[in-house]
Amino acid sequence: MTQWDKDYLELCKRILTEGEEVENRTGINTIKVPSHNFHFDLQKEFPILQTKQLFFRNAITEILWIYQVQSNNVNWLQERSNHVWDEWKVDKDGIYRIYDPKGKDFNKEVPLKDLNGDIIYSDNNEVKVKSLDGEKEIKDAKLYGDEFIDTIGTAYGWIVNKYKLTDQLLDAIKNNPTDRRMIMSLWQNEWLKTAVLPSCVWSSEWDVTNGKLNAWVHQRSCDVPLGLPFNVTQYATLLTLFAKVSNLEPGTLDWSIKDAHIYVNQVDGVKEQLNRQSCYESYLQTSKDNLIRMKNYLLENKDYDPKALVDNETLIKILDLLIEPEKPYLWVNPGIDNFYDYDNSKELKDIKVKNYKHMGKIKFPLAQ
Repeated sequence: MTQWDKDYLELCKRILTEGEEVENRTGINTIKVPSHNFHFDLQKEFPILQTKQLFFRNAITEILWIYQVQSNNVNWLQERSNHVWDEWKVDKDGIYRIYDPKGKDFNKEVPLKDLNGDIIYSDNNEVKVKSLDGEKEIKDAKLYGDEFIDTIGTAYGWIVNKYKLTDQLLDAIKNNPTDRRMIMSLWQNEWLKTAVLPSCVWSSEWDVTNGKLNAWVHQRSCDVPLGLPFNVTQYATLLTLFAKVSNLEPGTLDWSIKDAHIYVNQVDGVKEQLNRQSCYESYLQTSKDNLIRMKNYLLENKDYDPKALVDNETLIKILDLLIEPEKPYLWVNPGIDNFYDYDNSKELKDIKVKNYKHMGKIKFPLAQ
């Protein structure tokens, strides 16, 4: 089990014991704490959870989609079997569908708006705008029309591309490493009205110290069971890639969260993950020979041990982790010296998470 697992589950325990239940725009209450911080030393460990399976290829293709491809088009992700943004994309009629803020209407249609707050819609492939003055032409119709179909609007990769955030950061890291203004912000006020979901992980600060690249990432709102494991692994990967193409070593990653929360319909899944931790820790003093005997017995018999806290399939995975406790690590193709050359196909040929063992899936519901 990684140190990241332990730190992550401490946050989960804190939320469940200290958190306050509050209402929010999704209609599904959360249990929240106002803030939390993490510190990672990437020289010691690559942060990826083992107490539940993390689909790291989806995490990595998403971060490349944002900072390398600089796209807001959901189809690019879908072509790589990545469906994390499916529920938020703008449909053919120019609207995106989310839950009603009060949770009464499951398929409420929310129109995309332009910067003046006027409603944009599509009629026979023509982009129209409905305002208080009635229908009107918009000067730059394409900007709010076809360009946004199947996208998440003016968010994430769209912002990176518009402000050339990746290019400017890499240039500073390589050519002005003592610069104290190495910041990327996905939160740009003028484009929030046409962002389907304003960025949760919204900014990062970077520095070079003693030949190592370090970053501090800020998250305004954090779905701890679903979003946080994805996000941390993503930015640890991004930092490593930036470091490698800049002839630096990956250093530290600090993480600050404002509003760390668990949705009330995710609590059972979190408790299952905490049970996995307790089960793992209960066998830490067991000899390797006994662990192997236990695993073989479980493979041959279907008996359930109520003391284990978990089902047999999960217990076998836990025993595997204890028998061969290798830590997962990130492998990056050493022959790549340009960030834009890293393979971003479904196979991710240049970026691999190796020695990754985990305790299996836990399904958490998504709130929009």
